[in-house]
Amino acid sequence: MFYEVIPEGRVEELTYHFDGAQGSGVQSKKNDDTNGNGSGSLAAGTIVMVPVGRRIVPGVIVKKVVQPDFKTRAISKILYSKALPRHLLATIRFVHEYYLAPSGLAVSLILPRGVQKKRRKTEQALGSSLGKSHKKTEQFPVLAKIRLNEAQKKALKALQEAPGTTKLLHGVTGSGKTNIYLKMALDALQEHKSTILLVPEIALTGQLVRVFTEVFGEKVVLIHSRQTEAERHLIFERILLSEEPLIVVGPRSALFAPVTKLGLILIDEEHEGAYFQENPPKYSAIRMASFMAKAARASLVLGSATPTVEDYYLASKRQSVVELTQKAKDAAVRPTVRLIDFKTRENFTKNKYFSNDLLKAISRNLGERRQTLIFHNRRGSSPLTICESCGEEILCPNCFLPLTLHADEYVLQCHTCGFSEKLPACCPKCGTPGLVHKGFGTKLLETEIKRIFPKARVRRFDADNKKGESLDAVYSEVRDGEVDILVGTQTLAKGLDLPRLATVGVVQADAGISLPDYMAEERTFQLLTQVIGRVGRGHIDTAEVFIQTFRPEHPVLGFAANEDYAGFYKYAIRQRRVAGFPPFRFVMKLEIAMKTEKLVLKKVRELVARLSLDERLTVSPPQPGFHERTANGYTWQILVRSQSRKALVEACEGLDKNFKITLDPPGLL
Repeated sequence: MFYEVIPEGRVEELTYHFDGAQGSGVQSKKNDDTNGNGSGSLAAGTIVMVPVGRRIVPGVIVKKVVQPDFKTRAISKILYSKALPRHLLATIRFVHEYYLAPSGLAVSLILPRGVQKKRRKTEQALGSSLGKSHKKTEQFPVLAKIRLNEAQKKALKALQEAPGTTKLLHGVTGSGKTNIYLKMALDALQEHKSTILLVPEIALTGQLVRVFTEVFGEKVVLIHSRQTEAERHLIFERILLSEEPLIVVGPRSALFAPVTKLGLILIDEEHEGAYFQENPPKYSAIRMASFMAKAARASLVLGSATPTVEDYYLASKRQSVVELTQKAKDAAVRPTVRLIDFKTRENFTKNKYFSNDLLKAISRNLGERRQTLIFHNRRGSSPLTICESCGEEILCPNCFLPLTLHADEYVLQCHTCGFSEKLPACCPKCGTPGLVHKGFGTKLLETEIKRIFPKARVRRFDADNKKGESLDAVYSEVRDGEVDILVGTQTLAKGLDLPRLATVGVVQADAGISLPDYMAEERTFQLLTQVIGRVGRGHIDTAEVFIQTFRPEHPVLGFAANEDYAGFYKYAIRQRRVAGFPPFRFVMKLEIAMKTEKLVLKKVRELVARLSLDERLTVSPPQPGFHERTANGYTWQILVRSQSRKALVEACEGLDKNFKITLDPPGLL
C-alpha cells in the first residue's frame, strides 16, 4: 500500500509504501480509525518513521494513495497505531497554507522531540503532569462544587448562547474569569470531552494549575518548556493513548496536545504577545485555536480584561462578546489612581526616579507590613525623544507613531512608513530649545530602592533573574508577605493575586508609548490596566496606584487610570481606521539582513518596485529595521498593507529566500 507522508523538517509531502512487514509501533492499542476497514491499512494521522535522504525521521501519514509511476521508499516503522486526532491533522495543512510554512515544520509543532526513542515510564519523569492513572473509569468522579455569583452565571449563560465557535469573555480584573473557566471545563468533562487551557507563559502557570488541580485532580496535565525531552515525550504518549478526557494546561505549545475528543479551548489573557511564536513556523496561537475549534467542532473562549482591538472589533461584529464588569469579591475596592507629572520638579524633590508621594506610601506600607509593587515597562530601555518642558513627543504625521532617533545621522525616522526629518533644535509645540532622550531599567530602580529603604526586603523579577528565581518559584514567599517591595516588569502585571499588595508605583508610564509600532499605545493601555488590577482585589482595604509620566494628558493614560476599556477601544479603533491598520487592513512585514548597507538597499528597492506594480498593495518605502545593525550586517524592512489577505500571500510567491516574512493578519476564523 502507498501513503502520502509529511516528514518532520523543512519538507513537504513524500510518497512511501508499506507492506505490513516493517517494524511495529511503541504502542499497539486497538483503534478503529487506525485499523481502517480491517484490511491492515494505516489511518491518516498515524505517526511513523520514514527515510529522507540518509536520515530516518518521524512523520505523519496524510492519506492513502494509488501506486505512483515512480519508485518509492518504504515506511521504516510505525511508532503508534493510534492516529493523531483529526483536528491536528487539519492543523498541519492550515499552518502550511495560512502561514506559508513547510508542512514538515507544522509536524514539528505537534510531535515531541525524540518521539522515536524508547523511554522509561517512571513517576519521576511524569511527575504530577498526569496523575497516577490514565485508565478508563466507569463513572466520572464527584468533584468539588464550583460556585458562581450572579454576574458569573449570567456571563456563562451568554457564552453558551453566543453564536459561532469563538467567543470573547471581556472580564475586568478581579471579576472571577477563572471560576467560569472551571465550570466550562467541568461541563466538557461531563460530556466526555477534553479541554485545553492556555496561559501566556510558564511564570503564570503554577497559580492557575493549583486552582484547577484542586477541582479536577489527576485530570489535569501540565505541559511547559521547562520539562525535559523525556518528560514531554512521555506526557505526549500518555495523552495520545488515554481513553479518558483530560484538561491540558500550559503555554501556546499545549495547544498541540493530542487530546481525545477536544471540546473546549480556553485562552487566558488572550491579548498577550506570548501567544505569537517568533521562530519558524511563525504563528498566532489565537488564530490557530480559532481554526482548531472549527475543525474539532469545539468551543473557544478568549478571556481578557483588555482584549486586543482587532479581536474585540471582530467579535463585536459577530455578537460574540460577553461582558463581565462586576468584581468577584464584595470586599473589592476601586483603586485610587494618581497621575504624577515627571516635568513638575516639586514632585521629585527626594529622588529623581520616585515621586515624593510614592516614597511616602512605601514608607507607610513598611510600617503596616503591606507590600509595594514598583513596575517598569520592559521596553522602557528604549530612549524617549521628548520635550522636557511640555512633554511633547515627535510623531509621524502619516502613522501617528513615535519617530525613532538615528544618532549617526541625527535623523528622526518612522519605521512604519519611512517618513524622516532632521532632529529639530526646538520643540515644535512650545518652542523650547533642546529635546531630551531618557530611559532607565529595573536594576537601577532596585538599587535605588535598597539605598532609600535599607531594611526593606526587596525582590526584583525580570528577564535577568537566574534560574530558580522565577516569580512562580517563590510565589508563596511573596504571597505570605516575606517580601516588602517587588520591583519588576511585565510578569508582575499579569494575573497574580497578591493579598498583601497595597500600592503600585509605575515609574515611567509613557515608555511603551514611544515605540515605533502601531500597537504601542494598545500594549501600554493593556499593561497599565493589568498592573492597576493587582490591587483592590478584596484582601485589604487599601488600594492606591501612582502613575509617573512626562505626559499626564495623554488619553491612553487617562483611559488606563479610569479602567475605561470602552473609551480606549473607541479611541484606538478610530486611529486604526484613519491610518489603515488592522483590523481594517492586513499587514505583512518583510525584513532582510545583508553584510553591506549598499547591497541590502539594492535588494529592498528592487522589491519595492516589484510590489508597487500590484494595485492591491500599499507598500512603504524601505526603512531600517528596529535593530538596524547586528552581527548579520544591516537590516532593512518593508511594510506592505492590503485589504486582501490573498494579495499578500501572492506577493510572497517567488520571493527571495533571504527575506524574513512576518504575516499574521488579524481575524478570528
